[in-house]
Amino acid sequence: MDIGQFEHHIKQLFKENLLEKFNDDYGFTYKSNNSISKIGYSTNLSIESIEEAAKNDVDLMITHHDAWDFIYGLKEECLKKLQEYDISHFWIHGPLDFIEFGTCTSLMNVIGIDNIIRYSFYHNGDVPGIGEFSEPIDFKVLVQKMRNELEEPVRAWRNNYKLVKKVGVLTGAGHSSNHIKMAVEAGCDTYITGEATLYTIQYAQFVGINLLVGSHTFTEIFGVESLANKLKHLDKDIELVKLKEEHFEFNHN
Repeated sequence: MDIGQFEHHIKQLFKENLLEKFNDDYGFTYKSNNSISKIGYSTNLSIESIEEAAKNDVDLMITHHDAWDFIYGLKEECLKKLQEYDISHFWIHGPLDFIEFGTCTSLMNVIGIDNIIRYSFYHNGDVPGIGEFSEPIDFKVLVQKMRNELEEPVRAWRNNYKLVKKVGVLTGAGHSSNHIKMAVEAGCDTYITGEATLYTIQYAQFVGINLLVGSHTFTEIFGVESLANKLKHLDKDIELVKLKEEHFEFNHN
């Protein structure tokens, strides 16, 4: 595969109107002229993930996040590293959050939600995905399932004593009380996201919806993995490698 073929595959996989709507929320940080035989994927673009890519002889990195401008100076340093190792980098944010195989539904799939009513979409802001368990499960079972799949100490607030049936999901920074309100209005008993503030926790408690909070990084990695697997399906000669990222959002030092 070369870069041109890769770009063609991205257009194949994502709806044209979605790419147009979020035309400033995906793209290349650096393009190498190398052919692509190995793709490395992670949630974040960072010095550490680039070093992992170099260690694994990756030709192209795919991440969900860019090195955002508000992480002052990081993008410039990442670009230097990509050039030094001659590794291409492509990031895709909005389109991957709002597509049927994206971050929301991928997390639902790994925790066993087997009836996806809707995936997350954008309408004057992010709207959570909604899913149901065909067989309701105990809240503690769901908490442990998330901890196992994310391999991190997911935080949990039990705010009702029902079995978990209907769940709202917005991966990453889905911490607005407005997001939780949408889940409550959709009849959800539980809400899952990747960040929380005081107000997230207060509002969930007030309205009686269970709250599960993993990390921003590891609630979203499954969506990047889904994209990588779809690319491999289109070109079976491609080798995939998951780039190791630390669970730095749960630093217990």
